[in-house]
Amino acid sequence: MKENLDQYIRKCADNDREAQLKVYQLFSPVLYGLCLKYMRNEDDAKDVFQEAFVIAFQKIGQYKFEGSFEGWIKRIFINKLLETLKKKKKGVLFLDVFETDIAAEEELELAPIEQEKLLEYIQELPDQYRMVFNLYVFEKMKHKEIAKLLDISEGTSKSNLNRAKSILKKKILIVLNCKTA
Repeated sequence: MKENLDQYIRKCADNDREAQLKVYQLFSPVLYGLCLKYMRNEDDAKDVFQEAFVIAFQKIGQYKFEGSFEGWIKRIFINKLLETLKKKKKGVLFLDVFETDIAAEEELELAPIEQEKLLEYIQELPDQYRMVFNLYVFEKMKHKEIAKLLDISEGTSKSNLNRAKSILKKKILIVLNCKTA
């Protein structure tokens, strides 16, 4: 599989349409899911998805075959998603309310809930909370990395994550209480 992928990548750099289709088919489910996590609705997710794939195919010749290709292409998508969100908010994304260190982060204990419902709740989060939540939870980034990427303080990253978790927890508890009532 790795050898085939490497061949497809090399062919994509030469604008081979069949190879591009193969790469698209291999990675589109994961990358579209990533877009859905960051954007508020499917239309915006589809727009960014398409734009990011165009960028990825334009830059595919820059891939050095070091590290995973999935990680490389995900980075392009994340950068495009963040750029799009920043443009929508005209650069005003974060409130530096808490500059001090946040106490140990509260764990979000997820009871059984449908994935679609959880994705819907994540999409409803304010942009600043959603971005930090996604980068921390799904991309496994540390607060220091998130702070640097988003040009915010580590304290702001931590507080935005805690606020996102709090909002999600409340929504999940409401659903669970309705089911048990």
